[in-house]
Amino acid sequence: MYLTGEEERILDGEMGTGAQKAMEILVALGDIQDAERLIDVSSVQVSGVSYKTIGDAGLEFLEDWARMDVRTRVFSTLNPAGMDMEIGRRLGCPEGFIEKQMRIIDAYKKMGVRASCTCTPYLAGNRPLPGAHIAWAESSSVIYANSVLGARSNRESGVSALASALVGRTPYCGLHLDENREITFVVDVDVGLNCKRDYAALGYYVGRRYDGIPVFRNIRPLEDEMKIMGAALATGPISMFYVEGVTPGSGNADVDTRGLEKVKFTDDELKEACEGLNTCSDEPDVICLGCPHLSPAEIREVVRLNPKKEVWLFTARENKIPVRNKNIKIISDTCMVVSPLKEMGIGSVGVNSAKAAFYCSNLSGLDVRFDSVKGLLESGGR
Repeated sequence: MYLTGEEERILDGEMGTGAQKAMEILVALGDIQDAERLIDVSSVQVSGVSYKTIGDAGLEFLEDWARMDVRTRVFSTLNPAGMDMEIGRRLGCPEGFIEKQMRIIDAYKKMGVRASCTCTPYLAGNRPLPGAHIAWAESSSVIYANSVLGARSNRESGVSALASALVGRTPYCGLHLDENREITFVVDVDVGLNCKRDYAALGYYVGRRYDGIPVFRNIRPLEDEMKIMGAALATGPISMFYVEGVTPGSGNADVDTRGLEKVKFTDDELKEACEGLNTCSDEPDVICLGCPHLSPAEIREVVRLNPKKEVWLFTARENKIPVRNKNIKIISDTCMVVSPLKEMGIGSVGVNSAKAAFYCSNLSGLDVRFDSVKGLLESGGR
């Protein structure tokens, strides 16, 4: 792989051991992926933040790197941590967890990463322009950036994203290249999608069964609906999609899809996806909304419904609003997937996100009720 003179000097350690380590990682990944060179990135989103997911080994790794006195070279933001930094203790987060979580955040801060702690950086000051090359690691934000914003990112790991942040480069391969962003199969939606839960179910059904880049036909989702659908798609290997007539570049769908595999999504597939994600027949301990983090409009939508049950709304700290309903808790910096809910005494959750349903069940061992917001707030309703 070709390296510029500056990149060679970084690799040789002339700019410090921390930057050298980052460049070694990127060069190794570039060689594995047959990248011809590295390219500049305009922003980075780093995952691997919650102590729940990275543990002591991850904490030690980050603190070792931070001690090398290296700083980010491009604007870089953090994925959700394992707790709300202000009210985590009040919500029941264990003391030992809090101490180690704060050490993780401090290590990232020392390296210059902004502790935004949100999976929707595009709603919190890190919104790339169309065509921008970025290095993002959060799967739901990667697919949103590629599909809705028209930016370009591979699905990075937490380590490779941090390496990109520290040298401002990423391998020129994968979804950075035009030829790898072409439609590979078609999804014909033949059922009405009436709520975000339905869009999430559509994404989950396709994402767990297919690989490639789909184009969806016969739907007209808004950005928040594409946000929750994309997150569900990304529970599998998919990192980009098109919606015919909606997303950037989808205007050529009629030409690009000739001869491609066609997938039908009907009421049968919708029911199958919803039933497969439901493991809780009783009322959940708490309703958790915000996977990905809620937009301000989504928060206001829940507030207008005036819930009579306990509802936790997860969002970026920049998007918090004051609420008077005592049943609503607006929580920042974390989400239901990466926080230690079991250790906080919660055994079941109600969600409208297929990504949350999948990971709360498989990663956290929680019982899950997967339903629309209205259905979660009104027993027996959809």
